[in-house]
Amino acid sequence: MPDLLQIGGITEEMRTRLAAAFTIRQLDDFEPEKITHVVTNGHAGIDPDLMARLPNLKVISGYGVGYDAVDADEAARRGIIVTHTPNVLNEEVATTAILLLLACYREVLRDDAYVRSGAWETGGNAALTRSVDNQTVGIVGLGRIGQAIAEKLAPWNTKVLYHARNRKDVAYRYYENLTEMAHDSDVLICITPGGPGTHQIVNAEVMEALGSKGTLINVSRGSVVDEQALIEALETGKLGWAGLDVFENEPQVPEALRALPNTVLLPHVGSATVETRSAMGALTVDNLLQHLKDGTVISAVPECAHL
Repeated sequence: MPDLLQIGGITEEMRTRLAAAFTIRQLDDFEPEKITHVVTNGHAGIDPDLMARLPNLKVISGYGVGYDAVDADEAARRGIIVTHTPNVLNEEVATTAILLLLACYREVLRDDAYVRSGAWETGGNAALTRSVDNQTVGIVGLGRIGQAIAEKLAPWNTKVLYHARNRKDVAYRYYENLTEMAHDSDVLICITPGGPGTHQIVNAEVMEALGSKGTLINVSRGSVVDEQALIEALETGKLGWAGLDVFENEPQVPEALRALPNTVLLPHVGSATVETRSAMGALTVDNLLQHLKDGTVISAVPECAHL
């Protein structure tokens, strides 16, 4: 059986299916020239030096939709197919974005702590919160997940704006300038891919434009937001609230960010349901098995779609 290099964790269901077709190797026990396939995830990816050491590598199958931790351009140049798991997690990540938005607007963590502390009995009713109805939401990145977020916002009579690399054939208003969109938005939701092209595109200027009554939601990559500028904006009141599922150096989250009361912080769980992760794992394995069968894959990343 061909040798498969495993980078990062996989589920037992994935392992069972892969073990029937591959000899699974770990990073501390493999022969570079024998590795033909790699299974990894969006966070771990594959180190460029390691990829360069694998002369017979044919496929890198990623568990996740993001693949900025893989040099897809170099892989394509070498004829290596990189795959990911789009579509199967769209709805779940979109739901997480809405969850963070609602938690910020309705101060769910604050009011939960208020009840648990006994303060409701002694101090009376909690302070009022904000309605999520009739808000203007700017979406940074209107791909499949971005459009799913827009659709889930419809029941709240939301006005949707968007900023993306290219204008889409949609009814929502397009902004070429992100700062201008932030100025016109009550909420900014980040769901753009990571990588050099989007590194810290949500900077101090963008956050100041969003304003003291604005809310920032990030379910994309921590690198998209200037984290130090975010902390300063939240501390000084230049930005009102932030709901974050991703961080710059996760799982390390700055103490200053964890201490802020105007944040809702999740441990990168946008797609972390049993159902969605099972579907992601199945597609990750299906890509590898299909390549063994006929040399094709199901969901190549755009850079490798021609291979």
